[in-house]
Amino acid sequence: MTALTVNLNPVIELTDEQFFQLCQANRDLRFERTAKGELIIMPPAGGETSNRNGRLNQQLFNWADADGTGIAFDSSGGFKLPNGADRSPDASWVTLERWNALTQEQQTRFLPLCPDFVVELLSPSDSLKVAQEKMREYRDNGARLGWLINRKSRQVEIYRQGKELEVLESPASLSGEDVLPGFILNLGEIW
Repeated sequence: MTALTVNLNPVIELTDEQFFQLCQANRDLRFERTAKGELIIMPPAGGETSNRNGRLNQQLFNWADADGTGIAFDSSGGFKLPNGADRSPDASWVTLERWNALTQEQQTRFLPLCPDFVVELLSPSDSLKVAQEKMREYRDNGARLGWLINRKSRQVEIYRQGKELEVLESPASLSGEDVLPGFILNLGEIW
């Protein structure tokens, strides 16, 4: 089952509040919204993908807890990007400084910012092309580091601000570089 994109704009333009309420009223569904206002309904992940995503988040959360310089989020966290899109990366991280700059109300809703770090774990139902567009969107909206992990081909695409795309073949681990100093993602549990 693949994601379904619905163009509601000819009929209704959802406000940010309406989109938030739609998500709250349908918690069993995963929604995203493009910068053009298209509603994306994503299928739930299969067991294997969910397990691998959980392992990825486990490593990120453990590092974030020990490091203390930022806040980690799983795939249920929503972000309102500067271009107007509403996205939910599979894993993400925001500096504590940026998190603390948000109001209490902003912290309880879709965060009005782009994460500093994002990860998308390609599932069998995902389109590589769409995932790559999403990664470029994160980078163009302020993500300093992004990883697109393709388990099927055992490739990782690394997206960085102001740098060319880097593609790694079957890496054993990934470094958080200067964005997440000291974070090393062990890909053994992800592949």
